[in-house]
Amino acid sequence: MSTAVIEHIEALKRLGKDLKAASRDLSRRDARFLVDFYYTMQDQRIRSAGQVRTASEQGEPHALLTWVFDSMRTLETGIKTAMGEFAAAYAAGQWLQAQHGIGPVLSAAMLSYFDIRKAPTVGHYWRFAGLDPTLGKPTKGEKLKYSKSLKSICCFRLGETMVKHSGSEKCYYGQLYAAYKPALAALNAQGKFAEYARERATTVGKTTVAHKKYSEGLLPDGHVHNRARRWMVKLFLSHLHHVMYVDYHGANPPAPYVFEHPELGDHRHLMTPPLWPGDYPGRSLRELYG
Repeated sequence: MSTAVIEHIEALKRLGKDLKAASRDLSRRDARFLVDFYYTMQDQRIRSAGQVRTASEQGEPHALLTWVFDSMRTLETGIKTAMGEFAAAYAAGQWLQAQHGIGPVLSAAMLSYFDIRKAPTVGHYWRFAGLDPTLGKPTKGEKLKYSKSLKSICCFRLGETMVKHSGSEKCYYGQLYAAYKPALAALNAQGKFAEYARERATTVGKTTVAHKKYSEGLLPDGHVHNRARRWMVKLFLSHLHHVMYVDYHGANPPAPYVFEHPELGDHRHLMTPPLWPGDYPGRSLRELYG
């Protein structure tokens, strides 16, 4: 590794007051780049940690590996801090960070990926995040109609974070997941998804556990989990759309959003965003879009 590269990394590792202030004025494009870079680096750092452990167990020299690992972790922390500063500069970002489980990077991801100017309804958010089942699977060579990176961020990183915190009373969305999943599992046990399950049986390997379950007219446990998580994420995005719409347009979205509650029968209920309205003195999204 050249001296210039090492000096560049060392400079990036130091996130001083000037860079924190600069973080608040990042463009959406730059913030989105840093969000993606952060998650790429996080994945690489986790792999590096495994290599360090393996080298240590084998008694091999690993000073350079350890240095690389520590440098990545420090830089990762710096970017995380910068993303927190960026998101907290805006009222919508402050609402995001007020939600238990939503940290600096996830809040920055939501602000930098979603553009309320292009989303008159929450359906546009769902579609962009790959959560609209009507899109279907793309054919070979066809351009994706959603953001693959955003789908990963919403469904897995955000979704699993809320699942992880579902045991905390402070986590609004995690608590909803915790209530929704057993209700969904009960409907599954009653055979409510039998027709769909048998259709899915034709799409998986016949020797798999999933095929056995689907063939019996039941969804596998993992499928139930994914459905519950996806429902929770879509609700979260509905609330995010509401908050961003009001922030930008100064009025509520044109139509209310409703969600089915299988544990409550066929009733449909309006669920308003938690901790909204509130005291969020940050900038308007109009300044972000500039």
